[in-house]
Amino acid sequence: MGKNLFQKVWDDHVVGRLDNGQYQVFMALHLIHEVTSPQAFGMLKDKHLKVAYPKRTFATVDHIIPTDDQSRPLADDMAEQMIQVLSDATTEHGIEFFAPESGSQGIVHVVGPELGLTQPGMTICCGDSHTSTHGAFGCIALGIGTSQVRDVLASQTLAMDPLKVRRIRVEGKLSKGVTAKDVILHIIRILGVNGGVGYAYEYAGSVIDNMTMEERMTVCNMSIEGGARCGYINPDETTFEFLKGRERVPSGAAFDAAVEKWRSYASDADANYDDEVVIAAADIRPTVTWGITPGQAISIEESTPNPETSPDKALVTDALRYMQLEPDTPIKGTHIDVAFIGSCTNGRLSDFKAVAEVIKGKQVASGVRAIAVPGSEKVDKDARALGLDKVFEAAGFEWRKPGCSMCLAMNPDKLVGDEVCASSSNRNFIGRQGSSTGRTILMSPIMVAAAAVKGEVADAREVFGL
Repeated sequence: MGKNLFQKVWDDHVVGRLDNGQYQVFMALHLIHEVTSPQAFGMLKDKHLKVAYPKRTFATVDHIIPTDDQSRPLADDMAEQMIQVLSDATTEHGIEFFAPESGSQGIVHVVGPELGLTQPGMTICCGDSHTSTHGAFGCIALGIGTSQVRDVLASQTLAMDPLKVRRIRVEGKLSKGVTAKDVILHIIRILGVNGGVGYAYEYAGSVIDNMTMEERMTVCNMSIEGGARCGYINPDETTFEFLKGRERVPSGAAFDAAVEKWRSYASDADANYDDEVVIAAADIRPTVTWGITPGQAISIEESTPNPETSPDKALVTDALRYMQLEPDTPIKGTHIDVAFIGSCTNGRLSDFKAVAEVIKGKQVASGVRAIAVPGSEKVDKDARALGLDKVFEAAGFEWRKPGCSMCLAMNPDKLVGDEVCASSSNRNFIGRQGSSTGRTILMSPIMVAAAAVKGEVADAREVFGL
C-alpha cells in the first residue's frame, strides 16, 4: 500500500513521541507577524530562551497596518507598538523581517509563496488560521496559537496528533464565470464548517489539476473554514513552474534536484485515504454566502433558506435575522454598501487582473464604497506596472497599499453600523469586518466587482457578459 502526501511529509518531520502520546514534529518553516508573535517573544524573554533556528523564521506585518497612510509612527498607538516590538525582537534574534517599504512586505500567506519560501514537502506553521494556504504547494501547513508560536520559536517543533486524510476530488469542467473561490465555497457548503474536524483535506481531480497556483492557494486557504486542520494539493509541473526563478528557490542543477525531491512527495496512486468525496464541477455555480458562516452559502441563482424546512431551524433563523434577510428570497438583488477585493484568499495579481478585464469601462454604483487592496508590495508593484491600479481607480475603486485590510478590520478599514459588504475575503462571522452589526457576503473577486457596479449582489456572468 502506498502513502499519501500527508503521511510522507509527516514521516520526514516526526522527531519522536512525547509522554502525553502526541508527536513532536519539526517545522521546516515558521512565518510570523505582528499580532501573535510579540506575546510569544515576551514568553521567550521571561524564560531566558533564544530562537532555536532563526534562519527558518521570517516575519512580516499585515493584520494591523493601515492601507492608506503607512508612515511611521502609525496613527494607532497600539499598532505602532506591535510593529516596533516585532521589529526589535527580530533584530535581537537575527530573524529576517519584511518591513513596510522593504519591497517584500505583505500578507504573510502571499509573501511566503511569492518569495519561494514555501516549497513542496515542507512542514509550515504560522500564528494565523489561514496558513493552510501554503498547502497548495504540497505542504503540511498549520495555523497555530500564540503559545505554540512560542514553542516553535524555542524548539522549531510542534506537538500534535496525526490527522486523518480526506481526498476531495472535483471532476469535470467549470462553467464560465465559476472560479476557485466558488469551488471552495461549494465544498464547504456541501461538507459543512465542521466536516473537516480531525482531517487534512487533499484536493484532487481534473478541476484542481487544471488550476493555476494562485487558484490552488485560494482553495487551500479556506480549508480551515471547513473545519480541516490543513488542506493540500499534490505538487506537479504547475507547482514547479511557479517556483522556478523565485528569489528563495535554488537554481540550475540544484533546482532540478529539488524538483525530483518535491515530486516524490505526491501521493502514490495506491495511497490509502480515510474518506473520499467526489464533487461534480457541473454542479458548481457562482456562490455567495447568505449567513454568518462560510458554510451558509448558496449559488447566485438560489434563494435564502426557509427555517421551517431546515434541520438547523434555530441557526438559520438567527443568521437570517442578523443579516436582515427574509427566507425564500433571491440573494441576487441584495443591497450592498461596501465592496472589498483583497485578503490572503483573493489578493494576488491574478485576482486583480481578472477583475480589471471585466471592470474596464464600468463604474461603481453611486453610494458604494469600493476598495482594492493588493496582498503584498510585490503584487502592488506588478499591478501598477500593468496599469491595473488606473483601471480600478477609473471605475471608482480606491487602490490601497498592501495589508489584510477589511478582511478582519484590525486596522482602520472597517464597516460602519450595519453596512453590507460584498467581500472576496474568507470569513463572514459576526463583527468580522469591524462592526458588531456589519454584514459580510463572501464571493469571488469578479462577483464583488459585479456587486460594486450594480450596488447589489449580482451575477457577474450577466453584468459582464461572461
